[in-house]
Amino acid sequence: MKPLFGYLFLAIGISFGIASNSFAKISDGFTKVTPSILCIVFMCITMFSISKAMSALPVGFAYSTYSGLTVTGVVLFAMLKYQQIPNIYGTIGIILIIIGVVMVNYLGKLN
Repeated sequence: MKPLFGYLFLAIGISFGIASNSFAKISDGFTKVTPSILCIVFMCITMFSISKAMSALPVGFAYSTYSGLTVTGVVLFAMLKYQQIPNIYGTIGIILIIIGVVMVNYLGKLN
């Protein structure tokens, strides 16, 4: 598989990862049927996309990018939808996650 498709699958995985985590919140502990089903289906799409991305991209790059951007996206979703603004320590933590993803992607070397 070409790297371009790896990046495409990575973007799909990140998008559906954010959506699945958002539906996990809306499902109210899996007590609401529709959001619960959407959460499970979207998580399956996420894992499929990430596994396809890893077949074209290095594992460390793909997973660090997926996890860092998904966590950041979920925090932004919570800020916009639920007005859950992180305190200074949470903000610093998110900034460090973004810095870590950038370091892995641009400064990390494969042996």
